[in-house]
Amino acid sequence: MVGIGARLNKIFQKQSITTGMFGVLYGSCLTVAPMVLVIGVLLLLKYLLGFDSLDYYTRELFSCTILYIFIFSLLTASPFNSVLSKYMQDAIFEERYQDILPCYYFGLVLNLTLTCLLGIPFCLWEHFMGGVPVAYVFTGFCGYISLTLVFYSMLYLSICKDYGRISLFFLVGMLISFILALVLYFLAGWETTRAMLLAMTVGFFLIAVLEYGSVRRYFVENSSRFLPVLKYFGRYWHLVAINFLYTLGLYIHNFVFWTTDMRMVVANSFVCNQPYDMASCLAMFTNISATVIFIARVEMYFHERYKAYSEAVIGRKLADIQSTKRKMFREIANQLLDLARLQFIISVVVYLLFVVILPRFGFAGLTMRIYPCLAAGYFILFQMYAEILFLYYFKDMWGAVFTAAGFCLVTFLGSLIAAHLPDIWFGIGVVAGAFAGWCVGYMRLRWVERHMEYQTFCQGQLIAWGRGVRPSNLVYTREAETQA
Repeated sequence: MVGIGARLNKIFQKQSITTGMFGVLYGSCLTVAPMVLVIGVLLLLKYLLGFDSLDYYTRELFSCTILYIFIFSLLTASPFNSVLSKYMQDAIFEERYQDILPCYYFGLVLNLTLTCLLGIPFCLWEHFMGGVPVAYVFTGFCGYISLTLVFYSMLYLSICKDYGRISLFFLVGMLISFILALVLYFLAGWETTRAMLLAMTVGFFLIAVLEYGSVRRYFVENSSRFLPVLKYFGRYWHLVAINFLYTLGLYIHNFVFWTTDMRMVVANSFVCNQPYDMASCLAMFTNISATVIFIARVEMYFHERYKAYSEAVIGRKLADIQSTKRKMFREIANQLLDLARLQFIISVVVYLLFVVILPRFGFAGLTMRIYPCLAAGYFILFQMYAEILFLYYFKDMWGAVFTAAGFCLVTFLGSLIAAHLPDIWFGIGVVAGAFAGWCVGYMRLRWVERHMEYQTFCQGQLIAWGRGVRPSNLVYTREAETQA
């Protein structure tokens, strides 16, 4: 969690005029660059290959295919990757580097199995009931598998603090996709959507291969111990629940609106709600800078307070422990408030730019009426996510579960109600869900503050337990003194 923050800390310690700008730019490149590259290549290819001149069915089929690939690859990879990340972190901390590859292969099989269980039935339905050609269906399925592997392998490179390499791999993969699409369209004479889909699939697969090669470069030895990895899922099942509920909450409001009269069914398989889905995408982009701000400011400063408290617990007196605890939670409050203030200013500026610029590119009408309420919801949502990360620091897994569950449940129920309201209030379900999750997370942090000593000294584990030969109870003999 603190990997990027530690590197940013070195940047900000220089205290020059340009360090702040460079730090934020560095954090942005590491967090947002891969997503921006993918979207940028898609938009550029649509412009160069005459995507808008295609018939309505072909355009919507391609858009829905890409949408489903991204949504369900995230839903597939996110829940289990949290437990695998925990196992990998513990193995690195204990210097059990030979156990990393078994963890990687176990997670690889798990992700591939779940991907096939979800993807194959849908692809069969898409072909036989929707009449989509086999080649197109197979290419989309390969893209789905490739992107799932990309998200999975990114986990290991992130833990190894190789963030720049992730952005570099995305740059290489998207560059190859761009060139391949142009070659297939202009030289081979392929149809626009076929060329774009195959090019994106090849790009995702190349990124996954490069990430796999980098993982193998870091970890050479293989202990073949798979059973400890499996035991971690029973031990840390909370992480699976948290990540699944949070990721599901991000899209469950879209799923609700896919059932309304506004929905559109493509090829008797894909269901979407174009105005609402587009408004959701714009709202997420409006507030995505919160991720950068959190990495550049919150993690960096809070970690120092957390480290001071941990050192006080290990070897200092009670007054020092209480003092460092107060400073640590005061830092949490300050950073949450700073995050809200900065993000509010940035979101307002981005929102005004979108309102002025986007209508000139065809984003108008219903999409722009839905967008403001969703933007407010995502603003609160990212504040809630910061609280979940703080709860991770204190190992309050139940608090994080309650926060994610509250967010997901209220978002679902609120979206069901919002579907019957005027279109300007369609996003109120996200607002209600994010606010409910934020309230639960905030109250849980206050609870942790009040019970910190109990959690640290009664439930916490200051000394790790291990198996081995029990040492003798004998500590002194007169014979040993005589011999000395």
